[in-house]
Amino acid sequence: MKKILLATPALVAVVLGGFLFWGLNPDRDPNAIPSALISDPVPNFELPPVDGTKTPGLSAAALRSIGEPFLVNVFASWCVPCRAEHAVLTRFVEQDGIRLMGINYMDKPADAANWLDELGNPYERIGSDSEGRVGIEWGISGVPETFVIDGMGIVVYRYVGPIVTPEAQAEIRAALAAAGGQS
Repeated sequence: MKKILLATPALVAVVLGGFLFWGLNPDRDPNAIPSALISDPVPNFELPPVDGTKTPGLSAAALRSIGEPFLVNVFASWCVPCRAEHAVLTRFVEQDGIRLMGINYMDKPADAANWLDELGNPYERIGSDSEGRVGIEWGISGVPETFVIDGMGIVVYRYVGPIVTPEAQAEIRAALAAAGGQS
């Protein structure tokens, strides 16, 4: 029994050291969160539009009928990084001709409508996921998240976090190009 008690601190040190080594590994990308949706069709869902906007709602059927690559961005008015990436998404639409759909996640419709009035609305369609159920179907871990969907309605890429750095924007453009869209 005494041997087990004496070995316990060494065992705890080895386990904690392993976690420390894993966490400090320079080759590990903490933003690389795998998605179960990659290579699968967009999940089945139907969301109403955000009250107070003139933008139509969003559904799997609408996404599957687009016929060309596009982005689905999950955002919320309460999300500070979403505000930071909004100008980038607007430029994608206005300057690059990228098609953009939105899922407004866990937000009050009035807050979302005011946010879009203030910042502009680059979205072709926005579904209001006020209860977060569709977010679960998409497997989101938070907001913002952006998905690249190909012309057949297949999820081909997922980006977690705001698309504000040149590297992040290049990743999105490369994923769209690989899906057969704009570069």
